[in-house]
Amino acid sequence: MSKLSFTDARHLVTRTGLGAEWETIERFQQLTRQQAIAHLLQNRDNQLPRTPSMSPWSRTVSLMGNMRRKKMVKRISRVEGKKLQDWWVKHLVDTRSPFLERMTLFWHNHFPSSIQKTQQASMLHQQNLLFRKHAFGNFGEMLHRVAKDPAMLVYLDGYVSTKEEPNENFSRELLELFTLGLGNYSEADMREASRAFTGWGLDNRTGQFVNRAQDHDNDSKTFLGKRGNFKGEDIINILLKHPKTAETIATKMWHEFITLSPPKPAVIKQWAQVFRGSNYNISTLLSAVLNSPDFWAKHNRGALIKSPIDLTIGTLRTLPYSSAHTDLAHNLNIMGQAVFAHPSVKGWDGGTSWISTQSLLRRNSMMNNLTKGNLNEHKYKGRVAQQLPDIKPTHMRDWLLAIAPLQTPPKKPGKQRLARALVLDPAYQVN
Repeated sequence: MSKLSFTDARHLVTRTGLGAEWETIERFQQLTRQQAIAHLLQNRDNQLPRTPSMSPWSRTVSLMGNMRRKKMVKRISRVEGKKLQDWWVKHLVDTRSPFLERMTLFWHNHFPSSIQKTQQASMLHQQNLLFRKHAFGNFGEMLHRVAKDPAMLVYLDGYVSTKEEPNENFSRELLELFTLGLGNYSEADMREASRAFTGWGLDNRTGQFVNRAQDHDNDSKTFLGKRGNFKGEDIINILLKHPKTAETIATKMWHEFITLSPPKPAVIKQWAQVFRGSNYNISTLLSAVLNSPDFWAKHNRGALIKSPIDLTIGTLRTLPYSSAHTDLAHNLNIMGQAVFAHPSVKGWDGGTSWISTQSLLRRNSMMNNLTKGNLNEHKYKGRVAQQLPDIKPTHMRDWLLAIAPLQTPPKKPGKQRLARALVLDPAYQVN
């Protein structure tokens, strides 16, 4: 098979990474599709920034005794939550494995938790490491681990669920959002599942998962037409055998990598069969997605709206702009994509929800701030102009935009001037 063209290499890099990184596009032009995709799935550089200091669960438990101390817990969680947000955003800018981070974000949004509810940054940090570890691994194993993950147990109140008072929050989201999807289970199924997860809690000293047998409902349960003395692990295994679980993940992959338009049912079923046939190997599913005709179709270029992270982090990784005086995590928050702080258990809606009158003003303001500077390259030998590749204007447009620009390009020459104009063009908002 022939090697990738420039536009095909750009498409693959921007859809699987964080920005249109010039060096990666150039490197991928020396590879075929299969070689480039194989490289992406094998690039697992997992070197992380130094972990910020965070309070253990035992301290949080000890402070929850009275109202004054509860307010102290909230203050601590806000400060430590901001540290954690800064930690990940810094890594998003610097990572040498952008596809790994994109997939970590994907699972972070599929299994959301928030600092506002958990009030425990250390747990969210451990959950983030879990997503990164299993980002290309086995979905079934990740699902089992997420069900016992301390941050998830706190976020969806699973750690207080007992046989006397089974909490339905986790079982409801497990069925509706994480696996089957609405319409593929009954309320009775959800209630029976919640009984199976009773007794799952946290050790107050270590903050780790514990199974309290005395709090578990040992009576027989009926779930999705099957009957038995099910435990939480049994419920998850039944869900993994259901075809709708694979289809749910395949559908999310469609909207993550292909287009915002409704997916083709036949394609989703094909991807789901591949996924289940591999025993839920995520890399196998990703390979099917990235090798599919729909991924490479010309009409699907520019069919995704950039998230605030894609827009902001992607710009910093693509172009030699500085964020030295910009609080990136805060700006992502006000643009609607606060990491570790999802608006609800459904995560970020994504797609067209990123664009509104108010959000466009914020997005444009961010791009204006990043690209500002003196554009007279003859008089001021700026760092930006010097670090841009020496290419023709048409080539730069192909590099920075997935579709044709909507505004007239500047008449005055200059690489930095053109780059700024392209970044501020409405076409830059899509990928």
